[in-house]
Order: sequence, then C-alpha cells, then structure tokens
Amino acid sequence: MLKVGIGPSSSHTLGPWRAAERWIESLKNSKHFDSVQSVAVDLYGSLSLTGKGHATDLATMLGLSGMDPETIPVEDIGKIIERINKDNLLTFGGEIDIVFNPINGIRFSQDFLPFHPNGMRFTARLMDQSEIQATYYSIGGGFVVKEENDAKAVEIKNRNEYPFPVNFGSELMQYCSDYGKTISEIVWENELVLRSAEEIESGLKTVWNTMLESMYIGCHTEGTLPGGLEVRRRSFDLHEKLKGQEKYNSPQEWLLAIRKTEVKFREILKWVSCFAMSVNEVNASLGRVVTAPTNGSAGVIPSVLMYYMVIENHSATFEHVKKFLLVAAEIGSIVKKGATISAAMGGCQAEIGVSSAMAAGALTELLGGTHEQVLIAAEIAMEHHLGLTCDPIGGLVQIPCIERNSMGALKAINAAEMALDRDPDNVRVPFDSAVKAMKDTADDMNSKYKETSQGGLAIGVNIADC
Repeated sequence: MLKVGIGPSSSHTLGPWRAAERWIESLKNSKHFDSVQSVAVDLYGSLSLTGKGHATDLATMLGLSGMDPETIPVEDIGKIIERINKDNLLTFGGEIDIVFNPINGIRFSQDFLPFHPNGMRFTARLMDQSEIQATYYSIGGGFVVKEENDAKAVEIKNRNEYPFPVNFGSELMQYCSDYGKTISEIVWENELVLRSAEEIESGLKTVWNTMLESMYIGCHTEGTLPGGLEVRRRSFDLHEKLKGQEKYNSPQEWLLAIRKTEVKFREILKWVSCFAMSVNEVNASLGRVVTAPTNGSAGVIPSVLMYYMVIENHSATFEHVKKFLLVAAEIGSIVKKGATISAAMGGCQAEIGVSSAMAAGALTELLGGTHEQVLIAAEIAMEHHLGLTCDPIGGLVQIPCIERNSMGALKAINAAEMALDRDPDNVRVPFDSAVKAMKDTADDMNSKYKETSQGGLAIGVNIADC
C-alpha cells in the first residue's frame, strides 16, 4: 500500500514503469529477451488521455531502460530521456541497445480496454520478425496486473495464511475485540506472514525517511513547476515565513527545529498545508515520494504524521511512526478491496478521500483512540470526500491536486478529533458503509470526471489563463 516511487502519478507513472519492468522479466523467463529487435507501446483510455501530463511516456521509457523507480537517482531521469529522444536509442532492460523513436514507439489511443481504464500493451518484434504482445493494467497505487484474476489470486493465497484475514472493517473490529489487540498489532501479525520483523521495520523506516525527505526537499526548493502551467512552488515561501531562526543540516534536524516554532492555531494550519503541498510539489516535478495510497494523494499521510511529530508529541519516536503507517495501510487496503484507490475508476474521492481516511484513522490510534474510534475517524474523513472528481488541468498533477492534499490532511486531523469525542454506540454510519457508498458513487460517476481531463476544472479553466 505504501510504495516508494517517482512522481507525478502512481497509476500513470509508477504503474506503467512497473509494467515495463514486469514485461521485460517475462521476456527473459520465456527466453525471448535476447532476440528482441524493436519494441512499441500502446497506451489506452485514461493512460492515453492524460498520459503526457502524467509523464506516462517518460515512465514507460525509463522502465524499458531497466531503471528502478525506488533507486534511480532523480537527477539522472532527464539525462536518460534526453539521450533516448536525441539518439532514438534505448538500452532495453539496461542491457541491449535497440532503435526506439518515442514519437512512434509510444502510441496514444483513446479507446478503452476491458477490465480497467488504465490499459497498456507492449509489443516486441523479434529477430525472426515474429511479434510477442502482453497487456497490463495499472489499477492504482502502483499496482499492476495482467488481468483481474492476477490480483485476486495473490489476495486469496495470502488470506489463507494470515492469522487475521481482513476484507472489511467489521472483521478488523471483531479481531480487535476478540483478541484485545489494537489495529496496528493486528496488522503487524499479518505482515509477519509476508516478511520478517526486521524486514518490516526496515521497509517502514525507508517509507518514513522518504516521506520526510520529500517534505524537506519541497520546503527548500523554490521556483516554478514543469509542465507549462507555470505553477509557482508555494511551500518554499510558506516555509520561509514559518521556520524561525533555528539552524539545521538534515531532515531529522529540521523536524526537531520545527518543534521549537510557534504553535498558534493559524500556524498549525499553515504548517500542515506546507508539509502536504511540499510533497506534491516534489511529486509534480518527477521527484521521489511514497504512494499513500497514490502519488496524487502522497502529501496527506506524511503531513498528518509530521503534524503529530512536531505539534502533538515532541517525544514521538519511530515506534509511533510504525503504528501510524501500519494502521493507515490497513485502512487503505480495506478500501482497495471494497472499492478502489484509482482515480481512473473512482475520481479523486478514491485518492484524496482514501488518503484522508487512512491518515485520520492512524492519527486516532496515536492519540489514544480505541479501535472503534479509529474506524469512526476513517469513516468521517471518507464520507466528506464522497463524489470528489478528478479533473486535473492539462492532465498535470498540479491544479487542483496539490491544494487538495492540504485540504485532505486538515480534514483528517479534524476527523480524528471528532472521532475521539464520539461514543461508538451512537455512530450511525459504519466505515464499511462509507466504502460501499464510495464504490457506488464511483460506478455512477461520469468518465469525464475520472482522470481523463475531459470535464470539470480541466475544461472550465483555459490553460492560457494560467
């Protein structure tokens, strides 16, 4: 659920990148890789309609070049793309130089493939002039499948092995009640099925350090975002007004310095907004962020967690970070199973709405809330994002996406506070009902509001006006 990757979009950037990697692996497994003479990629549906603005073509080329989104030096991205465009040469899988002209090597089709709006097809021509094709779907959050049964098979396999298999919030609540465990403890036990305790902790530290670094970079980088809208970075200016006189030389020292700043209500609002927007400004400039659960909503969870670390609890340690991320991931996973985390399927309610719910529930556990109150908070946050459309201007993850992360984070904090004052016996809308409502709303939503840039702000605001 929480993946490290390159912006600006988990479904349109990280997904196609991972699909290219997976396709190369399949060619190697079938012993065809060394015979590849040329390759072509067809993008369909939402991947095509907003592909340029979401850097789908760039991500695809980077994946075909054998680069990994978790480890590639961000400063190398431009150099690799420039070489491909200039020389029409791609180092396929990082091993074989093949002729590749991006203009006709990546084709954009507005047709929609079956199963999911984010479809893409890879074609390899071999030395004997025969062709091999494979179709993949980017289903949100960086997840990639070849067909619907792909994802279901993995989930069924793991579900049979988990000590506490969870598909619904009601199941999670029952486990907590029956075994006297917190939600983070339940999630931890399930994670141990997949990897060792040391691997889990290492992975969560990488996630948190990436989140912290993306906030740090965003707050210390000024200028204008790429893409043509001429959007000025705002977190730098806001940070300059808020940071005070403390000196620091690293993201960790920065966190400690912020704890010494003024904490009036207005400053708190500004700090949370600053953290949230900083991440998504990094995301919009092809920087490294954590999908949480997507790239477009990557700023909500880091900013709410940072709020806890620098405002609520100055003694907070990695143990608090770990609990927060475990709870957040479980809430996101439930929504992914019961509805969607893909804007191409459900609009922005599936991105900002879900990330706000994840952050609200996680914050509630850290603030001492019961497992019932955790899901109350998640429900409140989800409920008040229902129907939110995804209509990025110019297909770029900038307007209204960056500000929406700030709004989602502030709603999450408010939802947590409201939940802490609620008696679970008086709650009328269960979390599972909010998830179903989101799915029903997504199913009814017109496709022009689902990350296609064919409606709403995307056509109501002229790019020239920006």
